[in-house]
Amino acid sequence: MNTTSNRKRRLGTVAILGLAVSVAATGTGFAATTPPSTVRATTVAAAAPWSFQGALPAPAGPYAAGEEVIHLTDASRPDPWVPSAGPRQLTVTMVYPAVPGTGTPAPYMTLGEAAGVLQRQKTPASSGITPESLAGVTTHAFDGARPQHGTYPLVVLSPAYENPRMMLTSLATELASHGYVVALVGHTYEDSGETLANGQTSPCVICDGPAGLDFDSVAAGRALDESFVIDRLTHGNSGWRLAHLIDKHEIGTAGHSLGGAAAAATMIADQRVRAGVNMDGSFHPDLVPGQIDRPFLMLGTAANTDWEHPWAALGGYKKWLTVAGADHFSFSDLDLLLVEAGFPAPPLSPARGVAITREYVTAFFDQALKGIHSPLLDGPSPNNPEVLFQHG
Repeated sequence: MNTTSNRKRRLGTVAILGLAVSVAATGTGFAATTPPSTVRATTVAAAAPWSFQGALPAPAGPYAAGEEVIHLTDASRPDPWVPSAGPRQLTVTMVYPAVPGTGTPAPYMTLGEAAGVLQRQKTPASSGITPESLAGVTTHAFDGARPQHGTYPLVVLSPAYENPRMMLTSLATELASHGYVVALVGHTYEDSGETLANGQTSPCVICDGPAGLDFDSVAAGRALDESFVIDRLTHGNSGWRLAHLIDKHEIGTAGHSLGGAAAAATMIADQRVRAGVNMDGSFHPDLVPGQIDRPFLMLGTAANTDWEHPWAALGGYKKWLTVAGADHFSFSDLDLLLVEAGFPAPPLSPARGVAITREYVTAFFDQALKGIHSPLLDGPSPNNPEVLFQHG
């Protein structure tokens, strides 16, 4: 397995936006609490405070992306991190195939969630980033959009450790535009904040420790979250008014960093999940041969050196792809937002990172859940020279 520092890198312990930086004239660097191994060593100077106006890329599929935020309560178990809060509460963003031109632009997050991101990272006012500007990032998803007719596979997404669910919005909208219903799960008390049904935004209880936090248990808890969400979405309309859009026999899961570990843990625990994707995450726990015999995609950085054993343990259809020049957050919205906030791009441009992630994850689920063969998964592509086939 990998070193502790590398494992933490793939768990997402880097600052959620890396925005504990002044991008104004002071040109200060990252906060000292950011792990040194995860930092792009940059400082940004400007003659005037930066004006942050973030936008995610538009999805490329034939459908628009509708969006609805729902709140679910699992009465069968207390919250694992704050038992005094009562039953486990989850905030879930549902993204679905919609009719173009309907609905109104959806915010990236609530003001409470945006304030939680900025407060946790001690973002200075001189950065120009406000809760309003962060909440107002253009998502290309639409509240109240009219759904397309038919039923569609369900894909459950889980974000990196400390990252709110919204950091996978660009992937969610792309999948929805290609005919998937997507559930972006917010794992309460595990990130900078999820606005719950009562309007309050939860803090992160586990982000600062305790030392020796058992990530096997965290991933297992996330698997319980995912299975509960699947339960509620596939039993009539008990969890969501548009649940009739879901083909309950075609379910996949994907996650970034610790969310990737959660995807594997969910597949082990829940046989309803037919395919999974781990985007640059260590496996928690390590896989045992025979635990996963359904399609699985590993998509990560060249620096990810601890996948040999889980690769050997995977059964069934599997692919292991690395992306040259990518960093840990090339597979989420983070790098794109960093550049839009004034930081230099990593070796792989954020736009390419998002495009590659969208294209290969969509192709994988098309093949695994819809039976649509994608030549993209057969081997190297001249259109994507950054993508290297390690195995499979």
